[in-house]
Amino acid sequence: MEELQGELSKRGELIISQEPYVSVANNSSTDSKCEKADWKLHRLECQVFSHLDKDRRKSITSSIRLMVKLYLRQKLQSENVLPVSATDNYNLVAALVSHMSDIDETRLVLYAQMANLVSLILQWPSINLKEIAENFSRLACNAHTICDSELRPMGTGLYPIISIINHSCLANAVLIFEGRLAVVRAVQHIPKGTEVLISYIETAGSTITRQKALKEQYLFNCTCPRCVKVGQFDDIQESAVLEGYRCKDGVCNGFLLCASDNKAFVCQACGLVRDKEEVRKVASEVKLLKEKASLLFSSGNHVESISIYKMVEELQKKLCHPLSIDLTQTQEALLKDHVDFCILLPELYLSSLKSKAYFKGVGKMLLMELKDWKEALAYCRLTIPVYERVYPGYHPLRGLQYYTSGKLEWFLGETDNAIKSFTKAADILRITHGTNTTLVKDLLIKLEEARAEASYKPMAEDENSRPSLSFADMQ
Repeated sequence: MEELQGELSKRGELIISQEPYVSVANNSSTDSKCEKADWKLHRLECQVFSHLDKDRRKSITSSIRLMVKLYLRQKLQSENVLPVSATDNYNLVAALVSHMSDIDETRLVLYAQMANLVSLILQWPSINLKEIAENFSRLACNAHTICDSELRPMGTGLYPIISIINHSCLANAVLIFEGRLAVVRAVQHIPKGTEVLISYIETAGSTITRQKALKEQYLFNCTCPRCVKVGQFDDIQESAVLEGYRCKDGVCNGFLLCASDNKAFVCQACGLVRDKEEVRKVASEVKLLKEKASLLFSSGNHVESISIYKMVEELQKKLCHPLSIDLTQTQEALLKDHVDFCILLPELYLSSLKSKAYFKGVGKMLLMELKDWKEALAYCRLTIPVYERVYPGYHPLRGLQYYTSGKLEWFLGETDNAIKSFTKAADILRITHGTNTTLVKDLLIKLEEARAEASYKPMAEDENSRPSLSFADMQ
């Protein structure tokens, strides 16, 4: 793949940005701003989908919609309806790697079926089905998930220039989205002529896990500085900590490795043996409970979801290493459940007022609310040591977790702790997101207000005078 080499880039400096050649939102609703910007394309898209019945339109996946838009945009550019430039043309898409010779027969058949569906939608007599199938393979290797400033998925886009940037599990740059605009910023000092590298995948995992994800999705083996250590003692230890099991001795933080007879795990710190069958049974129970909790959360049953996730957490505390990724993901789910539940409380309260059945009074509800914010903060703090271990210093997820901690601390009146968390968040997010984004501007405002509050406290301890976060701020 062609490399992107930069000029001298300082940490936080913009390297490159690009609007998508085509993009789709995750849900069926459309962004009015996107519609206005691509009105000619959007109008043609509506026309080609209009002959499908309502049920068929609902069943169209984002991948199909993206491919249809790709061909419609190519058509409009070839007819000079839409402008063509050196950085905005179909030839850049066609030049992207497809890995068609590397994919298995199952995927080839899937791409052929999807190509037929695109042909059915477009109804162009001369369309090349083989080319469409190859373009699906290109999308699989090159499309990016468009995220909001807090890295929540919003859609999918194809960015042909951004796609030539290669991967590293120890990247020197980061890809962030400002609306649909893809923005790459340096997170390290990048000397002139040095290749710019971003991470394609979630890098919080063992080398084997990362290699598996890259091979399945992008069809290559990574040889970055982290991955070349596979099989070395440090790498084995890191894998055992992040994805392995804990010692039976509750106070020992040693990591376990499989015994020579493959029937047990042995703690590398104290030598205690843990039966493999016992581990398997607990792991199976954890898996079933996590699936149940996830379904409850998806259905909006936050209270019961929290209860099940707490059961999972207790089992994982006995099963997993304290710095385990699985345990952290459970605590992250509990953090989200608690925050979402607290955000829903005002709506629950208003609806309960109408029915005159409201938690036996406002006081009880406020105690419930305060308890959940405190529990949310406790779970947030539990995850931070793992984030600090698995993510490099200037990683957006690390900065966002500090920001979440700061908002919870400030909401609960822990102003000094909030200032520390906001400062850590600002130091990272200034680099990854830039200083002109809404996220960073809001963060800096909160930091200044918290500092002002801290300086005011010695003069007046009036709790009601403290600026407080709204429920909307916590989202």
